[in-house]
Amino acid sequence: MKGNYTPLLLALMAAIFFLPFLGGVHLFDWDEINFAEISREMMMTGEYTQVTVNFIPFWEKPPLFFWTQALSMKLFGVGEYAARFPNAVCGMVTLVLLYDIGKKIRCHRFGILWAICYFGSVLPFLYFKSGIIDPVFNLFVFLGLYFFILGCWKRDPIMDIPLKRSHWTYFLTAGVFVGLGMLAKGQVAYLIPVLVIGVYWIWGRLRMFVSIPQFIVFTLVAILIMLSWYGAETLKNGPAFVVEFTKYQYSLFSAPSAGHSGFPGYHFVVILVGCFPASVFFVRSLYHTPTDEKAHQRDFARWMKILFWVVLILFTVVRSKIVHYSSLCYFPLTFLAAHVVEQILQGKISFAGWLKWGMWGIGSVYILACLLIPFAGMHPEWLTPLFDDAFAHENLKATVRWTGLEVLPGIWLLAVIALSIRQFNRQQQWPAFYTLFVGVGIFVFAALIAYVGRIEAYSQRAAIEFYESRKGEDCYVDTWRFRSYAQFFYSDKALPSNASHSDKKWLLTGDIDKTVYMVVRIPKDTAFQHEFPHFAEVYRKNGFVFYRRHPG
Repeated sequence: MKGNYTPLLLALMAAIFFLPFLGGVHLFDWDEINFAEISREMMMTGEYTQVTVNFIPFWEKPPLFFWTQALSMKLFGVGEYAARFPNAVCGMVTLVLLYDIGKKIRCHRFGILWAICYFGSVLPFLYFKSGIIDPVFNLFVFLGLYFFILGCWKRDPIMDIPLKRSHWTYFLTAGVFVGLGMLAKGQVAYLIPVLVIGVYWIWGRLRMFVSIPQFIVFTLVAILIMLSWYGAETLKNGPAFVVEFTKYQYSLFSAPSAGHSGFPGYHFVVILVGCFPASVFFVRSLYHTPTDEKAHQRDFARWMKILFWVVLILFTVVRSKIVHYSSLCYFPLTFLAAHVVEQILQGKISFAGWLKWGMWGIGSVYILACLLIPFAGMHPEWLTPLFDDAFAHENLKATVRWTGLEVLPGIWLLAVIALSIRQFNRQQQWPAFYTLFVGVGIFVFAALIAYVGRIEAYSQRAAIEFYESRKGEDCYVDTWRFRSYAQFFYSDKALPSNASHSDKKWLLTGDIDKTVYMVVRIPKDTAFQHEFPHFAEVYRKNGFVFYRRHPG
Protein backbone atom coordinates (compact mmCIF):
# COMPACT_ATOMS: atom_id res chain seq x y z
CA MET A 1 0.00 0.00 0.00
CA LYS A 2 1.72 3.18 -1.17
CA GLY A 3 1.49 6.27 0.98
CA ASN A 4 0.14 8.41 -1.84
CA TYR A 5 -2.97 6.26 -2.13
CA THR A 6 -3.48 5.48 1.54
CA PRO A 7 -5.83 8.41 2.34
CA LEU A 8 -8.00 7.52 -0.65
CA LEU A 9 -8.12 3.85 0.34
CA LEU A 10 -8.98 4.72 3.94
CA ALA A 11 -11.77 7.05 2.80
CA LEU A 12 -13.09 4.34 0.47
CA MET A 13 -13.02 1.74 3.25
CA ALA A 14 -14.85 4.14 5.56
CA ALA A 15 -17.46 4.87 2.88
CA ILE A 16 -18.07 1.16 2.32
CA PHE A 17 -18.69 0.53 6.02
CA PHE A 18 -20.16 3.81 7.27
CA LEU A 19 -22.54 4.89 4.48
CA PRO A 20 -24.70 1.78 3.86
CA PHE A 21 -27.79 0.99 5.96
CA LEU A 22 -27.85 4.31 7.81
CA GLY A 23 -31.59 4.39 7.31
CA GLY A 24 -32.17 0.72 8.06
CA VAL A 25 -33.61 1.26 11.52
CA HIS A 26 -35.61 4.01 13.21
CA LEU A 27 -33.76 6.69 15.13
CA PHE A 28 -33.50 6.03 18.85
CA ASP A 29 -34.79 8.18 21.70
CA TRP A 30 -33.50 10.37 23.16
CA ASP A 31 -30.55 11.93 21.42
CA GLU A 32 -30.86 10.71 17.84
CA ILE A 33 -34.52 11.67 17.53
CA ASN A 34 -34.06 14.86 19.53
CA PHE A 35 -31.33 16.13 17.21
CA ALA A 36 -33.11 15.06 14.04
CA GLU A 37 -36.27 16.84 15.18
CA ILE A 38 -34.29 20.03 15.84
CA SER A 39 -32.92 19.88 12.30
CA ARG A 40 -36.36 19.16 10.81
CA GLU A 41 -37.84 22.15 12.63
CA MET A 42 -34.99 24.37 11.41
CA MET A 43 -35.95 23.49 7.85
CA MET A 44 -39.65 24.08 8.50
CA THR A 45 -39.29 27.42 10.25
CA GLY A 46 -36.24 28.73 8.38
CA GLU A 47 -34.91 29.71 11.83
CA TYR A 48 -31.28 28.58 11.79
CA THR A 49 -29.86 30.63 14.66
CA GLN A 50 -32.27 29.42 17.35
CA VAL A 51 -32.59 25.77 18.34
CA THR A 52 -36.10 24.50 19.04
CA VAL A 53 -37.79 21.20 19.88
CA ASN A 54 -41.55 20.96 19.59
CA PHE A 55 -41.23 24.51 18.24
CA ILE A 56 -40.19 25.92 21.61
CA PRO A 57 -36.65 27.08 22.55
CA PHE A 58 -34.20 24.30 23.37
CA TRP A 59 -31.22 25.57 25.37
CA GLU A 60 -29.16 22.39 25.65
CA LYS A 61 -27.20 22.53 22.38
CA PRO A 62 -25.80 25.15 19.98
CA PRO A 63 -26.71 24.83 16.29
CA LEU A 64 -23.66 23.69 14.27
CA PHE A 65 -24.40 19.97 14.11
CA PHE A 66 -28.04 20.67 13.30
CA TRP A 67 -26.95 22.78 10.35
CA THR A 68 -25.14 19.74 8.95
CA GLN A 69 -28.20 17.55 9.52
CA ALA A 70 -30.51 20.12 7.94
CA LEU A 71 -28.25 20.27 4.89
CA SER A 72 -28.26 16.48 4.75
CA MET A 73 -32.07 16.46 4.96
CA LYS A 74 -32.22 18.88 2.04
CA LEU A 75 -30.12 16.42 0.04
CA PHE A 76 -31.73 13.12 1.07
CA GLY A 77 -35.09 14.14 2.54
CA VAL A 78 -36.16 14.03 6.18
CA GLY A 79 -35.40 10.62 7.62
CA GLU A 80 -32.97 8.33 9.35
CA TYR A 81 -30.39 8.25 6.57
CA ALA A 82 -30.10 12.02 6.42
CA ALA A 83 -29.89 12.30 10.22
CA ARG A 84 -26.93 9.89 10.37
CA PHE A 85 -25.17 10.90 7.17
CA PRO A 86 -23.06 13.75 8.71
CA ASN A 87 -21.39 11.32 11.12
CA ALA A 88 -20.66 8.84 8.33
CA VAL A 89 -18.86 11.63 6.46
CA CYS A 90 -17.14 12.58 9.71
CA GLY A 91 -15.91 9.00 9.96
CA MET A 92 -14.36 9.17 6.51
CA VAL A 93 -12.65 12.46 7.33
CA THR A 94 -11.49 11.21 10.74
CA LEU A 95 -9.70 8.14 9.39
CA VAL A 96 -7.89 10.19 6.75
CA LEU A 97 -6.86 12.84 9.30
CA LEU A 98 -5.61 10.24 11.79
CA TYR A 99 -3.47 8.73 9.07
CA ASP A 100 -2.14 12.15 8.09
CA ILE A 101 -1.41 13.19 11.70
CA GLY A 102 0.17 9.82 12.54
CA LYS A 103 2.35 10.01 9.44
CA LYS A 104 3.45 13.54 10.30
CA ILE A 105 4.31 12.73 13.89
CA ARG A 106 5.87 9.31 13.34
CA CYS A 107 5.72 7.64 9.93
CA HIS A 108 3.50 6.28 7.16
CA ARG A 109 3.17 2.92 8.91
CA PHE A 110 2.06 4.46 12.18
CA GLY A 111 -0.56 6.55 10.39
CA ILE A 112 -2.09 3.35 9.05
CA LEU A 113 -1.95 1.69 12.48
CA TRP A 114 -3.73 4.60 14.16
CA ALA A 115 -6.46 4.91 11.53
CA ILE A 116 -7.16 1.16 11.51
CA CYS A 117 -7.13 0.94 15.31
CA TYR A 118 -9.82 3.64 15.39
CA PHE A 119 -11.83 2.03 12.59
CA GLY A 120 -11.69 -1.45 14.10
CA SER A 121 -12.77 -0.67 17.66
CA VAL A 122 -16.39 -1.20 18.63
CA LEU A 123 -17.69 2.15 19.90
CA PRO A 124 -15.61 4.38 17.61
CA PHE A 125 -17.01 2.44 14.64
CA LEU A 126 -20.54 2.43 16.01
CA TYR A 127 -20.66 6.19 16.57
CA PHE A 128 -20.03 6.90 12.90
CA LYS A 129 -23.27 5.04 12.17
CA SER A 130 -25.26 7.20 14.59
CA GLY A 131 -27.02 10.55 14.55
CA ILE A 132 -25.50 12.06 17.70
CA ILE A 133 -23.28 15.13 17.98
CA ASP A 134 -20.20 13.59 19.58
CA PRO A 135 -18.20 12.33 16.56
CA VAL A 136 -18.19 15.82 15.04
CA PHE A 137 -17.64 17.52 18.40
CA ASN A 138 -14.75 15.19 19.31
CA LEU A 139 -13.01 15.74 15.99
CA PHE A 140 -13.15 19.52 16.37
CA VAL A 141 -11.81 19.44 19.93
CA PHE A 142 -9.05 17.00 19.04
CA LEU A 143 -7.97 19.06 16.03
CA GLY A 144 -8.01 22.20 18.18
CA LEU A 145 -5.65 20.57 20.67
CA TYR A 146 -3.50 19.11 17.87
CA PHE A 147 -2.90 22.50 16.23
CA PHE A 148 -2.24 24.03 19.65
CA ILE A 149 0.48 21.40 20.14
CA LEU A 150 1.96 22.26 16.74
CA GLY A 151 2.04 25.92 17.75
CA CYS A 152 3.93 25.03 20.91
CA TRP A 153 6.38 22.88 18.95
CA LYS A 154 7.01 25.64 16.42
CA ARG A 155 8.26 27.99 19.13
CA ASP A 156 10.26 25.28 20.96
CA PRO A 157 13.77 24.68 19.52
CA ILE A 158 13.94 21.29 21.27
CA MET A 159 11.23 19.84 19.01
CA ASP A 160 12.82 18.29 15.92
CA ILE A 161 9.84 18.28 13.56
CA PRO A 162 9.62 20.40 10.40
CA LEU A 163 6.63 22.75 10.51
CA LYS A 164 5.93 25.04 7.56
CA ARG A 165 3.54 27.54 9.17
CA SER A 166 4.21 30.17 11.81
CA HIS A 167 3.28 29.47 15.42
CA TRP A 168 0.62 32.20 15.19
CA THR A 169 -1.04 30.31 12.33
CA TYR A 170 -1.20 27.14 14.40
CA PHE A 171 -2.65 28.92 17.44
CA LEU A 172 -5.24 30.69 15.26
CA THR A 173 -6.21 27.38 13.64
CA ALA A 174 -6.45 25.76 17.07
CA GLY A 175 -8.82 28.50 18.18
CA VAL A 176 -10.99 28.06 15.09
CA PHE A 177 -11.43 24.32 15.70
CA VAL A 178 -12.14 24.74 19.41
CA GLY A 179 -14.64 27.46 18.51
CA LEU A 180 -16.35 25.07 16.09
CA GLY A 181 -16.45 22.50 18.87
CA MET A 182 -18.16 25.08 21.07
CA LEU A 183 -20.66 25.72 18.28
CA ALA A 184 -21.31 21.99 18.16
CA LYS A 185 -21.78 21.25 21.85
CA GLY A 186 -21.04 24.24 24.04
CA GLN A 187 -18.34 25.57 26.35
CA VAL A 188 -17.06 22.12 27.28
CA ALA A 189 -15.17 22.23 23.96
CA TYR A 190 -13.00 24.98 25.45
CA LEU A 191 -12.91 23.60 28.98
CA ILE A 192 -11.32 20.28 27.98
CA PRO A 193 -8.33 21.69 26.04
CA VAL A 194 -7.70 24.27 28.78
CA LEU A 195 -7.66 21.54 31.43
CA VAL A 196 -5.29 19.47 29.29
CA ILE A 197 -3.02 22.49 28.77
CA GLY A 198 -3.07 23.20 32.50
CA VAL A 199 -2.13 19.63 33.44
CA TYR A 200 0.64 19.63 30.83
CA TRP A 201 1.97 22.89 32.31
CA ILE A 202 2.01 21.38 35.81
CA TRP A 203 3.60 18.16 34.51
CA GLY A 204 6.33 20.26 32.88
CA ARG A 205 7.12 21.91 36.23
CA LEU A 206 5.42 25.16 35.24
CA ARG A 207 7.62 25.71 32.19
CA MET A 208 6.07 28.37 29.93
CA PHE A 209 5.70 26.34 26.75
CA VAL A 210 3.26 28.93 25.37
CA SER A 211 3.30 32.68 25.88
CA ILE A 212 0.40 34.52 27.44
CA PRO A 213 -0.32 36.51 24.21
CA GLN A 214 -0.42 33.27 22.21
CA PHE A 215 -2.84 31.67 24.65
CA ILE A 216 -4.99 34.79 24.60
CA VAL A 217 -5.12 34.71 20.79
CA PHE A 218 -6.12 31.05 20.88
CA THR A 219 -8.85 31.83 23.41
CA LEU A 220 -10.15 34.94 21.66
CA VAL A 221 -10.47 33.16 18.31
CA ALA A 222 -12.42 30.31 19.94
CA ILE A 223 -14.70 32.76 21.73
CA LEU A 224 -15.24 34.85 18.59
CA ILE A 225 -16.36 31.75 16.68
CA MET A 226 -18.91 31.06 19.41
CA LEU A 227 -19.90 34.73 19.68
CA SER A 228 -20.63 34.83 15.96
CA TRP A 229 -23.68 32.68 16.71
CA TYR A 230 -24.44 34.52 19.94
CA GLY A 231 -24.35 37.79 18.06
CA ALA A 232 -26.49 36.63 15.16
CA GLU A 233 -29.08 35.12 17.53
CA THR A 234 -29.12 38.19 19.79
CA LEU A 235 -29.52 40.59 16.87
CA LYS A 236 -32.35 38.50 15.48
CA ASN A 237 -34.26 37.41 18.58
CA GLY A 238 -32.78 39.27 21.56
CA PRO A 239 -30.50 37.95 24.34
CA ALA A 240 -32.96 35.63 26.12
CA PHE A 241 -32.00 32.47 24.25
CA VAL A 242 -28.23 32.77 24.66
CA VAL A 243 -28.59 33.69 28.34
CA GLU A 244 -30.64 30.55 29.04
CA PHE A 245 -28.30 28.48 26.89
CA THR A 246 -25.26 29.62 28.88
CA LYS A 247 -26.97 28.90 32.20
CA TYR A 248 -27.85 25.40 31.09
CA GLN A 249 -24.31 24.57 29.95
CA TYR A 250 -22.95 25.22 33.42
CA SER A 251 -25.79 23.31 35.07
CA LEU A 252 -24.69 20.15 33.26
CA PHE A 253 -21.80 19.80 35.69
CA SER A 254 -23.90 20.05 38.84
CA ALA A 255 -26.74 17.56 38.43
CA PRO A 256 -27.34 14.26 36.62
CA SER A 257 -29.54 14.27 33.57
CA ALA A 258 -32.81 12.44 34.11
CA GLY A 259 -32.21 8.73 33.76
CA HIS A 260 -28.45 9.14 33.29
CA SER A 261 -26.92 8.65 36.72
CA GLY A 262 -24.43 5.83 37.22
CA PHE A 263 -21.71 4.33 39.40
CA PRO A 264 -18.31 6.11 39.72
CA GLY A 265 -16.38 3.64 37.54
CA TYR A 266 -18.95 3.78 34.76
CA HIS A 267 -16.74 5.39 32.11
CA PHE A 268 -13.78 3.14 32.92
CA VAL A 269 -15.90 0.10 32.09
CA VAL A 270 -17.33 1.77 28.99
CA ILE A 271 -13.85 2.53 27.68
CA LEU A 272 -12.42 -0.90 28.48
CA VAL A 273 -15.26 -2.92 26.97
CA GLY A 274 -16.54 -0.45 24.39
CA CYS A 275 -13.17 0.28 22.75
CA PHE A 276 -12.25 -3.37 22.26
CA PRO A 277 -9.78 -4.46 20.88
CA ALA A 278 -7.77 -1.19 21.03
CA SER A 279 -8.42 -0.99 24.79
CA VAL A 280 -6.41 -4.20 25.35
CA PHE A 281 -3.31 -2.71 23.72
CA PHE A 282 -3.96 0.61 25.45
CA VAL A 283 -3.73 -1.05 28.88
CA ARG A 284 -0.26 -2.28 27.88
CA SER A 285 0.74 1.33 27.14
CA LEU A 286 0.20 2.20 30.81
CA TYR A 287 3.30 0.16 31.65
CA HIS A 288 6.87 1.00 30.70
CA THR A 289 7.53 0.53 27.00
CA PRO A 290 10.96 0.65 25.34
CA THR A 291 11.42 3.72 23.18
CA ASP A 292 14.03 5.47 21.08
CA GLU A 293 11.68 8.21 19.99
CA LYS A 294 12.37 11.77 18.99
CA ALA A 295 11.51 14.63 21.31
CA HIS A 296 8.27 15.61 19.55
CA GLN A 297 7.08 11.98 19.49
CA ARG A 298 7.59 11.59 23.23
CA ASP A 299 5.88 14.93 23.77
CA PHE A 300 2.84 14.01 21.69
CA ALA A 301 2.46 10.76 23.64
CA ARG A 302 2.52 12.85 26.83
CA TRP A 303 -0.24 15.12 25.47
CA MET A 304 -2.35 12.07 24.54
CA LYS A 305 -2.01 10.53 27.98
CA ILE A 306 -3.06 13.80 29.60
CA LEU A 307 -6.01 14.17 27.24
CA PHE A 308 -7.19 10.64 28.03
CA TRP A 309 -7.07 11.04 31.79
CA VAL A 310 -8.49 14.57 31.83
CA VAL A 311 -11.55 13.49 29.84
CA LEU A 312 -12.04 10.27 31.79
CA ILE A 313 -11.68 11.89 35.20
CA LEU A 314 -13.75 14.94 34.24
CA PHE A 315 -16.75 12.86 33.20
CA THR A 316 -16.30 10.52 36.12
CA VAL A 317 -16.64 13.53 38.42
CA VAL A 318 -19.63 14.83 36.47
CA ARG A 319 -22.72 13.21 37.94
CA SER A 320 -24.37 12.55 34.57
CA LYS A 321 -23.26 9.19 33.20
CA ILE A 322 -23.86 8.90 29.46
CA VAL A 323 -21.82 6.56 27.24
CA HIS A 324 -20.72 9.17 24.72
CA TYR A 325 -19.54 11.71 27.31
CA SER A 326 -16.15 9.98 27.43
CA SER A 327 -15.93 9.39 23.67
CA LEU A 328 -13.20 12.00 23.23
CA CYS A 329 -10.97 9.41 24.93
CA TYR A 330 -11.10 7.35 21.74
CA PHE A 331 -8.46 9.52 20.06
CA PRO A 332 -5.71 9.19 22.69
CA LEU A 333 -6.68 5.59 23.48
CA THR A 334 -6.29 4.46 19.87
CA PHE A 335 -3.07 6.48 19.50
CA LEU A 336 -1.49 4.76 22.49
CA ALA A 337 -2.85 1.39 21.35
CA ALA A 338 -1.33 1.92 17.90
CA HIS A 339 1.97 2.79 19.60
CA VAL A 340 1.97 -0.56 21.40
CA VAL A 341 1.03 -2.41 18.21
CA GLU A 342 3.91 -0.69 16.40
CA GLN A 343 6.35 -1.87 19.05
CA ILE A 344 4.97 -5.40 18.77
CA LEU A 345 5.54 -5.22 15.01
CA GLN A 346 9.10 -4.07 15.65
CA GLY A 347 9.73 -6.90 18.11
CA LYS A 348 10.28 -4.52 21.04
CA ILE A 349 7.23 -5.84 22.90
CA SER A 350 6.04 -9.43 22.87
CA PHE A 351 2.43 -10.37 22.42
CA ALA A 352 2.37 -11.57 26.03
CA GLY A 353 -0.02 -14.02 27.61
CA TRP A 354 -2.01 -11.40 29.45
CA LEU A 355 -2.67 -9.57 26.15
CA LYS A 356 -4.15 -12.82 24.82
CA TRP A 357 -6.23 -13.27 27.94
CA GLY A 358 -7.41 -9.66 27.70
CA MET A 359 -8.40 -10.28 24.09
CA TRP A 360 -10.37 -13.38 25.00
CA GLY A 361 -11.79 -11.89 28.21
CA ILE A 362 -13.37 -8.82 26.64
CA GLY A 363 -14.03 -10.49 23.28
CA SER A 364 -15.98 -13.23 25.05
CA VAL A 365 -18.45 -10.65 26.33
CA TYR A 366 -19.40 -9.82 22.73
CA ILE A 367 -19.24 -13.42 21.56
CA LEU A 368 -21.52 -14.69 24.32
CA ALA A 369 -23.96 -11.82 23.78
CA CYS A 370 -24.14 -12.61 20.07
CA LEU A 371 -24.69 -16.31 20.75
CA LEU A 372 -27.29 -15.82 23.48
CA ILE A 373 -29.36 -12.92 22.13
CA PRO A 374 -30.90 -14.82 19.18
CA PHE A 375 -31.95 -17.76 21.37
CA ALA A 376 -33.32 -15.40 24.00
CA GLY A 377 -35.24 -13.66 21.20
CA MET A 378 -36.73 -16.96 20.09
CA HIS A 379 -37.64 -17.77 23.71
CA PRO A 380 -38.68 -14.49 25.35
CA GLU A 381 -40.25 -16.45 28.19
CA TRP A 382 -36.70 -17.07 29.41
CA LEU A 383 -36.23 -13.36 29.96
CA THR A 384 -39.56 -12.48 31.55
CA PRO A 385 -38.62 -13.68 35.08
CA LEU A 386 -35.51 -11.47 34.95
CA PHE A 387 -37.53 -8.25 34.83
CA ASP A 388 -39.85 -7.06 37.57
CA ASP A 389 -41.33 -4.55 35.15
CA ALA A 390 -44.69 -4.83 33.41
CA PHE A 391 -43.55 -2.56 30.57
CA ALA A 392 -40.53 -4.79 29.85
CA HIS A 393 -42.78 -7.87 29.91
CA GLU A 394 -45.00 -6.32 27.26
CA ASN A 395 -41.98 -5.22 25.20
CA LEU A 396 -40.90 -8.86 25.01
CA LYS A 397 -44.26 -9.77 23.43
CA ALA A 398 -43.34 -7.86 20.26
CA THR A 399 -43.41 -9.94 17.11
CA VAL A 400 -39.79 -10.21 16.05
CA ARG A 401 -38.49 -12.78 13.59
CA TRP A 402 -35.36 -14.58 14.74
CA THR A 403 -33.86 -17.26 12.48
CA GLY A 404 -30.85 -18.40 14.50
CA LEU A 405 -28.49 -17.09 11.84
CA GLU A 406 -28.01 -14.02 14.01
CA VAL A 407 -25.30 -15.97 15.86
CA LEU A 408 -23.02 -15.57 12.83
CA PRO A 409 -21.44 -12.25 13.96
CA GLY A 410 -20.46 -13.92 17.22
CA ILE A 411 -18.96 -16.91 15.41
CA TRP A 412 -17.12 -14.49 13.11
CA LEU A 413 -15.64 -12.62 16.08
CA LEU A 414 -14.60 -15.89 17.68
CA ALA A 415 -12.75 -16.83 14.49
CA VAL A 416 -11.18 -13.37 14.17
CA ILE A 417 -9.75 -13.43 17.71
CA ALA A 418 -8.50 -17.01 17.41
CA LEU A 419 -6.86 -16.41 14.02
CA SER A 420 -5.24 -13.11 15.00
CA ILE A 421 -3.76 -14.59 18.18
CA ARG A 422 -2.43 -17.53 16.17
CA GLN A 423 -0.84 -15.12 13.70
CA PHE A 424 0.70 -13.07 16.51
CA ASN A 425 2.15 -16.27 17.99
CA ARG A 426 3.67 -17.19 14.62
CA GLN A 427 5.23 -13.73 14.29
CA GLN A 428 2.90 -12.86 11.40
CA GLN A 429 2.41 -9.45 12.95
CA TRP A 430 0.97 -7.39 10.10
CA PRO A 431 -1.56 -10.07 9.04
CA ALA A 432 -2.52 -10.45 12.72
CA PHE A 433 -3.11 -6.70 13.05
CA TYR A 434 -5.32 -6.49 9.97
CA THR A 435 -7.16 -9.68 10.87
CA LEU A 436 -7.98 -8.33 14.32
CA PHE A 437 -8.96 -4.73 13.64
CA VAL A 438 -10.54 -5.07 10.19
CA GLY A 439 -12.23 -8.25 11.42
CA VAL A 440 -13.74 -6.41 14.40
CA GLY A 441 -14.92 -3.63 12.06
CA ILE A 442 -16.71 -6.25 9.96
CA PHE A 443 -18.12 -7.76 13.17
CA VAL A 444 -19.62 -4.44 14.30
CA PHE A 445 -21.09 -3.83 10.84
CA ALA A 446 -22.69 -7.30 10.79
CA ALA A 447 -23.90 -7.03 14.37
CA LEU A 448 -25.66 -3.75 13.62
CA ILE A 449 -27.54 -5.41 10.78
CA ALA A 450 -28.36 -8.52 12.81
CA TYR A 451 -29.43 -7.03 16.13
CA VAL A 452 -30.17 -3.31 16.21
CA GLY A 453 -33.37 -3.45 14.17
CA ARG A 454 -34.68 -6.36 16.20
CA ILE A 455 -33.84 -4.72 19.53
CA GLU A 456 -35.55 -1.54 18.32
CA ALA A 457 -38.65 -3.60 17.57
CA TYR A 458 -38.90 -4.50 21.24
CA SER A 459 -38.04 -1.13 22.72
CA GLN A 460 -39.94 1.48 20.70
CA ARG A 461 -41.26 0.34 17.33
CA ALA A 462 -44.89 0.00 18.43
CA ALA A 463 -44.92 3.65 19.48
CA ILE A 464 -43.11 4.87 16.38
CA GLU A 465 -45.46 3.00 14.07
CA PHE A 466 -48.35 4.77 15.80
CA TYR A 467 -46.67 8.16 15.36
CA GLU A 468 -46.04 7.43 11.69
CA SER A 469 -49.70 6.53 11.23
CA ARG A 470 -50.62 10.06 12.33
CA LYS A 471 -48.67 11.73 9.51
CA GLY A 472 -50.91 13.99 7.49
CA GLU A 473 -53.59 14.12 10.20
CA ASP A 474 -54.27 17.55 11.70
CA CYS A 475 -53.82 16.57 15.33
CA TYR A 476 -51.61 16.75 18.40
CA VAL A 477 -49.51 13.75 19.50
CA ASP A 478 -47.75 13.67 22.85
CA THR A 479 -46.66 11.37 25.68
CA TRP A 480 -47.67 11.17 29.31
CA ARG A 481 -45.16 10.65 32.11
CA PHE A 482 -42.29 9.51 29.93
CA ARG A 483 -39.87 11.64 27.97
CA SER A 484 -39.71 11.26 24.21
CA TYR A 485 -39.13 13.26 21.04
CA ALA A 486 -40.32 10.56 18.65
CA GLN A 487 -43.91 11.79 18.63
CA PHE A 488 -42.85 15.06 17.00
CA PHE A 489 -40.40 13.68 14.44
CA TYR A 490 -42.30 10.60 13.31
CA SER A 491 -45.75 12.21 13.23
CA ASP A 492 -44.15 14.98 11.14
CA LYS A 493 -45.63 17.65 13.41
CA ALA A 494 -46.66 20.70 11.40
CA LEU A 495 -45.94 24.31 12.27
CA PRO A 496 -48.29 25.04 15.18
CA SER A 497 -51.01 27.66 14.78
CA ASN A 498 -52.11 27.55 18.42
CA ALA A 499 -49.77 28.92 21.10
CA SER A 500 -50.96 26.23 23.53
CA HIS A 501 -49.74 23.37 21.33
CA SER A 502 -46.94 22.46 23.80
CA ASP A 503 -48.96 22.98 27.00
CA LYS A 504 -49.47 19.46 28.37
CA LYS A 505 -52.24 20.56 30.75
CA TRP A 506 -54.16 22.18 27.90
CA LEU A 507 -53.77 19.06 25.76
CA LEU A 508 -55.07 16.89 28.59
CA THR A 509 -57.96 19.00 29.93
CA GLY A 510 -58.23 22.24 27.96
CA ASP A 511 -60.58 23.41 25.25
CA ILE A 512 -58.62 21.85 22.40
CA ASP A 513 -59.07 22.83 18.76
CA LYS A 514 -58.24 19.44 17.21
CA THR A 515 -57.84 15.80 18.16
CA VAL A 516 -55.23 14.93 20.79
CA TYR A 517 -53.48 11.57 20.93
CA MET A 518 -51.69 10.67 24.15
CA VAL A 519 -49.25 7.76 24.47
CA VAL A 520 -48.83 6.08 27.85
CA ARG A 521 -46.63 3.23 29.03
CA ILE A 522 -48.11 0.52 31.17
CA PRO A 523 -48.67 0.20 34.09
CA LYS A 524 -49.30 3.98 34.19
CA ASP A 525 -52.31 3.51 31.92
CA THR A 526 -54.49 2.73 34.97
CA ALA A 527 -53.67 6.08 36.56
CA PHE A 528 -54.15 7.85 33.23
CA GLN A 529 -57.61 6.34 32.70
CA HIS A 530 -58.61 7.32 36.24
CA GLU A 531 -57.35 10.89 35.93
CA PHE A 532 -58.49 11.54 32.34
CA PRO A 533 -61.59 9.45 31.66
CA HIS A 534 -62.50 11.70 28.71
CA PHE A 535 -59.69 10.04 26.70
CA ALA A 536 -60.74 6.92 24.82
CA GLU A 537 -58.32 4.05 24.32
CA VAL A 538 -57.51 3.47 20.63
CA TYR A 539 -55.44 0.33 21.12
CA ARG A 540 -52.44 -1.00 23.00
CA LYS A 541 -49.33 -2.76 21.79
CA ASN A 542 -46.07 -4.00 23.34
CA GLY A 543 -46.36 -1.92 26.50
CA PHE A 544 -47.68 1.28 24.91
CA VAL A 545 -51.32 2.39 25.23
CA PHE A 546 -52.67 4.91 22.74
CA TYR A 547 -55.49 7.26 23.72
CA ARG A 548 -57.55 9.79 21.77
CA ARG A 549 -59.54 12.86 22.72
CA HIS A 550 -61.68 14.81 20.28
CA PRO A 551 -62.47 18.54 20.57
CA GLY A 552 -65.58 19.34 22.58
